[in-house]
Amino acid sequence: MTDYAMQLNERIDDLQCKGYRLIQNTACFCFGMDAVLLSSFAKAEKGQQVLDLGTGNGVIPILMHAKNPGAHFTGLEIQDTSYSLAVRNVELNGLGEEIEMVHGDIKEAKPLFCGKLFDVVTSNPPYMTEKHGIVNPGSAKAIARHELACTLDDVIGAAADCLKVRGRFYMVHRPKRLVEIFSVMGKHGLEPKRMRMIHPYSDKPSNMVLIEAVKGGRTQLDTEPPLIVYNRDGSYTDELLKMYNGDQYEK
Repeated sequence: MTDYAMQLNERIDDLQCKGYRLIQNTACFCFGMDAVLLSSFAKAEKGQQVLDLGTGNGVIPILMHAKNPGAHFTGLEIQDTSYSLAVRNVELNGLGEEIEMVHGDIKEAKPLFCGKLFDVVTSNPPYMTEKHGIVNPGSAKAIARHELACTLDDVIGAAADCLKVRGRFYMVHRPKRLVEIFSVMGKHGLEPKRMRMIHPYSDKPSNMVLIEAVKGGRTQLDTEPPLIVYNRDGSYTDELLKMYNGDQYEK
């Protein structure tokens, strides 16, 4: 697809926080609720360095900057088009001093940053391992959804390599892979410390999970009350609305 054709698929969305906007390309993977949830769950303190692995169009660093002023954010993205969108989104919102985008592979994160260590690492990685049924394995959407360019082990390993001791790793994923996630985290010296299940409705099983792990942390896991996305009538719950309409953002 030519650059001109790619631009025809672009739109600009209002992030409904601090006037920030986001250029999205419908030919790529557009951000969803999981990015909003992760950016609300993750925390960064003033002066801390934050790395987002597989940043896509840069939505998570931009949303986290709105909620955690004073921190500095770096996004790492392997796909050319997504990286270009991320750079343009930083420029669009005038955040060049607070957010930096880096073009590169998660599997090369440690040498890519020349040993620099971060206080916080975040990631909204591909959820699916299954490769059957993919029409175009090289497409941006397939790479974002399936473990084609990186595996769960690659993501968690990179997070551990790039974190300071006692640094925090935040990830959103699927509950069905929770046992595997905890096993891989343990392999890389990350201890799960906080977890929250996301349920579409109060009477439905969870379909997403938010996890906070600490590098070199002690064994102790706190589970937060579940987050319910929809009321019975299909409208968003008050807590979910606060994450979307900016009520929780610092002014």
